[in-house]
Amino acid sequence: MISWIKGEIIDTWIKAKRFYVLINCQGLGYEVQILESLKKDLDKNIITLWIHQIKREDSDYFFGFKDKIKRDFFRDLLQVKGIGPQIGMSLLNKYDLNQIFKSIKNKDKVFFNSIPGIGPKMTERLFLELKNKNTINSEIIKDSIEKTNNPELKKEIKNLIDDLDLALKSLSYSLKDRKKAINLILTKVNHPNVPTQKVLKSFTFEILLKESLDFLEQSK
Repeated sequence: MISWIKGEIIDTWIKAKRFYVLINCQGLGYEVQILESLKKDLDKNIITLWIHQIKREDSDYFFGFKDKIKRDFFRDLLQVKGIGPQIGMSLLNKYDLNQIFKSIKNKDKVFFNSIPGIGPKMTERLFLELKNKNTINSEIIKDSIEKTNNPELKKEIKNLIDDLDLALKSLSYSLKDRKKAINLILTKVNHPNVPTQKVLKSFTFEILLKESLDFLEQSK
């Protein structure tokens, strides 16, 4: 199974309103369907894509995404009965990922019914089967991380926050409680009187987990 490709762009084309790129990866040419938003990256010599591969009797089909979160959500979509790859690509072509996630969270039926191939019954199925997916919950948490004022901390703190979120989830804390704990941590990270290096030294996974558990216990 191919999950990731980096290679030279050999050719690009549009067929039936679908966008394709041919990538040379170590002497092999991979034909990949991509999102329309990736057109701006096609003027580069080298492209990197997260891949979802579908194997059929007569052929293999590759769908490429610039971001792993989009590839993972595409996979979540395909697990919903009645959602095929072209409906998934159409949805991701038409709307920003945050719009989609917020519409799932808010159960916005009008939003999904406007997408060709998705009717009322399928919309209800989407809400039911996608609401607890890690891709959606992780992106909601990520919104809080992006509010971090210090750019030097974003990459460092994101890995810790991801680990913290998984740990709290494994302890059966709800998304609401996990967001409370993470927002508390980020408030400390963004404190104007705390130097960056001090934050990086003092914020370990063990410290974050202990502070989060203490906070959640006190807030019961």
